[in-house]
Amino acid sequence: MSPSSRLLAASTAAAILLLEACTRLGVVSAYTIIPPSHMATALYQSIASGFILPDMRSTLVGVVIAAVAAIVSGFIFGALIHALPRLRTTLDPLFASYYAIPIWVFYPLFVFVFGLTDIPKVVIGYLYAVVAMIVNTLNGLDRVPRVLRKTAKVYGLGPAGTLLRIILPTAVPYVFTGVKLAISYAFIGVVGSEFILATSGLGYRISWAYISFDNPLLYSTVLLIVIFSIIINMSLSYWERTLMRRRGLA
Repeated sequence: MSPSSRLLAASTAAAILLLEACTRLGVVSAYTIIPPSHMATALYQSIASGFILPDMRSTLVGVVIAAVAAIVSGFIFGALIHALPRLRTTLDPLFASYYAIPIWVFYPLFVFVFGLTDIPKVVIGYLYAVVAMIVNTLNGLDRVPRVLRKTAKVYGLGPAGTLLRIILPTAVPYVFTGVKLAISYAFIGVVGSEFILATSGLGYRISWAYISFDNPLLYSTVLLIVIFSIIINMSLSYWERTLMRRRGLA
């Protein structure tokens, strides 16, 4: 573990212990937040009883569908846009301002079109994720030096060989950044959408617990989302470091 990772872990542990002490001693009211130990206990009980499992499944399935669709289509769209400079010039202003658009405002429209199902939240997750993948694919393709493309022609590499041996290896770091962002944005889009009109999912369960003043369920579900986020980020970071080591960049 690196020094920065150890510092982060120590800081997180200290913050948890401080919150535990403040809530136990009454410095922070239980109506505001419950002790972290109570959150962990409530989360264990929700999982052991099976109460939270359908919502976990609904959220994770939605995130996976949205992220995979965004990664695949985002890479394809990015490659096509890169090959069409005029189209890219037209779309660049949209990409630059895209995340200033509150996509959740279209949720009622998606509910009207697709009904009160899981499709609207998947669409929201996809829309949040796909542009990050497109932009980072474009950045990766922009970073391929012209001299490498010329070298590929000199050695008689066809389009497929140039793509597999020159373009993709050079663009991998940027494309992988797009993958990480796409997964994160898909998670944010799906969970955020579940707060609005969804009938299942972790976001829906948090909203329901908040309205019902059920603090143990509220904070245990928030803790579950935090755990998922940490696992996803750590897994992607480990995968990225592995790829970089194989390429001799780390």
